Amino acid sequence: MRFMIIGRATRESEAGIMPPPEAFAAMQEYNEALVGSGILLAAEGLSPSSRGARVQFSGDERTVIDGPFAESKELIAGFTIIQVNSLQEAIDWVKRAPNLAPDGETVVEIRKLMDMEDFGDEFTPNEEIAKVKF
Repeated sequence: MRFMIIGRATRESEAGIMPPPEAFAAMQEYNEALVGSGILLAAEGLSPSSRGARVQFSGDERTVIDGPFAESKELIAGFTIIQVNSLQEAIDWVKRAPNLAPDGETVVEIRKLMDMEDFGDEFTPNEEIAKVKF
C-alpha cells in the first residue's frame, strides 16, 4: 500500500523562510531511515502558495486565482510517499518523524493512495494506463 504523508504549511513556510540547519539535518536523518528501510518512494517540499495558483471550476467556466492563499494551516508545505503494508505501519513511521513546526504544534495527515484494485471491477482502464505499475 502506498501512503502520502502531508505536511502542513506554517507562517514561516508561506513566507519562504527556510528551516534552520538542525531541522534540515533531522529531516535528512529521518528520510535516510525511510530509504534504508526501502519504503520511500518520494519526498518533496513545496514552494509558498504565493508562487502558485488555483483553478476554480464552475460548470464550463475556469477562473484562475493567483496565490498567496489565506489560512496557511490548511495549505500543504510538502509531502512524502511511502510504500508499507498497512495504515498502522505508516502511522508508526510518521510518529518517528521530527517535529519541524516552529511553535512545536502541527498536524501531519496520512492518506492512502488509490490503487487500481481500489476502484472495483467496474473500472476498466485503457491499455496504456493498465501498463502503469503502482
